[in-house]
Amino acid sequence: MDQLLKKVLDSAGVSGYEKEIAAVMKQEFKKSCSEVTEDTFGNVIARKGKGRKKIMLAAHMDEIGLLVKHIAKEGFLYFIKVGGIDDRVLLGQRVIIKTKQGDIKGIIGAKPPHLLKEEERKHVVKYEDLFIDIGAKNREDAQKRVEVGDPVVFDCASGVLHNDLIFGKAIDNRVGCYALIKIMERLKAPAEVYAVATVQEEVGLKGARTSSFKLDPDFAIAIDTTVAGDTPGIRETESSLKLGEGVAITIIEAAGRGVIVNEKVKELFMQTAKKNNIKHQIDVLEGGMTDGAIIYMNREGIHTGVLSIPTRYVHAPAGVFHLKDLEAAVELAIKVIEKIAKD
Repeated sequence: MDQLLKKVLDSAGVSGYEKEIAAVMKQEFKKSCSEVTEDTFGNVIARKGKGRKKIMLAAHMDEIGLLVKHIAKEGFLYFIKVGGIDDRVLLGQRVIIKTKQGDIKGIIGAKPPHLLKEEERKHVVKYEDLFIDIGAKNREDAQKRVEVGDPVVFDCASGVLHNDLIFGKAIDNRVGCYALIKIMERLKAPAEVYAVATVQEEVGLKGARTSSFKLDPDFAIAIDTTVAGDTPGIRETESSLKLGEGVAITIIEAAGRGVIVNEKVKELFMQTAKKNNIKHQIDVLEGGMTDGAIIYMNREGIHTGVLSIPTRYVHAPAGVFHLKDLEAAVELAIKVIEKIAKD
């Protein structure tokens, strides 16, 4: 497995607390870009090239996670969710609390099933009834290591599931961040291109709003993940996307509440993919949005396309994606930028 990809996937960055992954992005962008800055909001912005067109690429750095809300007298930690997390995936998970003193290991616990009443067993345990066990004797012991407000990430180091299938805790959207790095490394188009690793996407697309307003690009491409439908329980009418079948070209998000891709932009992506024999799929998304949803509404409107890597188990402690889909996203983004720069 590519060690840079592993580093990007494993770095911490709960929404609003992206410092660790931001440092990685800045370090990597500096290797290929002429200018790398971090704005007031925390977005990492890299610039490369010159030309008549100003093009913005965006991929969000933040990941879903938790935040310590209360330390009980017994030493257990209660928390809130940051971003969209299904309560069903929380119980029993290993987590890491990112503290000023360093990483603290913990386990999400609850009352064991042996002690539940029959009716209680029928219901998902709500996150308010869960807690994090860090092995503390009491509140005073816990407070020596953890503070209220410390962010919490899932403890799932990335790795190879099988062949070209990769798993990790923050596939959404570190796979997009890795794509940004690779695009900027390979890009030679005669255009002024900005790669923006955005913050706080999972809690309102906030970083994309501020950065796109600042840059005011002629064209933008958001790179993110999307829901793969090749697992049990998902009907083809819900998602027909499959791992290994190519990058997903988004047409619409959240049934129109998100980005509705302009017809000309849609054709640009479709024709470029076909002309260059880039494997691709079409994504009509009924739920969920990307940074593209806020970028394309900024100022007087910005032509925006969305490329996504199909991913299994989005917004769970571990997701799975295919390396060939990632490579297809990188290749298609480069070809589209080259065409925009020339035309």
